[in-house]
Amino acid sequence: MHPALTRVDHRPWPLPAGRWVWRQCWHDLLFAHWRLDADAVRSLVPPPLAVQERDGSSWIGVVPFHMTGVMRRPLPDLPGLSAFAELNLRLYVEHEGKPGVWFLSLDAANALAVRVARRFFHLPYHHAEMRVRVEVDRVAYASRRRQAPDATFEADYGPRSAPFEAGAGSLDHWLTERYCLYAVSPAGRLFRTDIHHHPWPLQRAWAEIRQNGIGEPFGLRLDRAPDLLHFSRRLDVVVWAPVEA
Repeated sequence: MHPALTRVDHRPWPLPAGRWVWRQCWHDLLFAHWRLDADAVRSLVPPPLAVQERDGSSWIGVVPFHMTGVMRRPLPDLPGLSAFAELNLRLYVEHEGKPGVWFLSLDAANALAVRVARRFFHLPYHHAEMRVRVEVDRVAYASRRRQAPDATFEADYGPRSAPFEAGAGSLDHWLTERYCLYAVSPAGRLFRTDIHHHPWPLQRAWAEIRQNGIGEPFGLRLDRAPDLLHFSRRLDVVVWAPVEA
């Protein structure tokens, strides 16, 4: 059994029927979140998805991290392909009672992963030059997209508390415990991809963000200090094939 599947009691709905098809491990992840008026992002989310709100506002997340063990079941890790950095810009949405994530953009340092994710998961990936240096309690992270639209992110960040598990109903839980993502195919069909992992081992975080232009292609300026920061050291994840929602 994959390590991600040794605990399932926290899922908001049952595991999907059928076998998971991809595995990966996420490392040294920062959740940087900003409050936004839902009207500012509603046009960026296709119907029939609904933009979720919490305490009268929507939220947008910038999520830098790096991955290992990225591979399709049952293949082994492949050098140069199974480990790379990624940077996400995400909104929070819901469809037919299932809350999930809508990605405005995803940047990755692996060109093949970008092509695979665009082709099979219908996700807006971009190839980027990325650097990640991990020290004990500091991550130095930089990303610059190789193609237009230009998007640059550069920050140092790290934990500032002991790990904790977010309580059900808390804002920490609402922002991070998401078990599916939504995407639209070139033909305009809505797909849902289920994922599974243990509850996030979160830590309060600090961040020194020097450049953050990944929202600018969408008319979103995220150059003020984030409203909320979390850090997570490591999480094992399994991914199912997309299904039409």
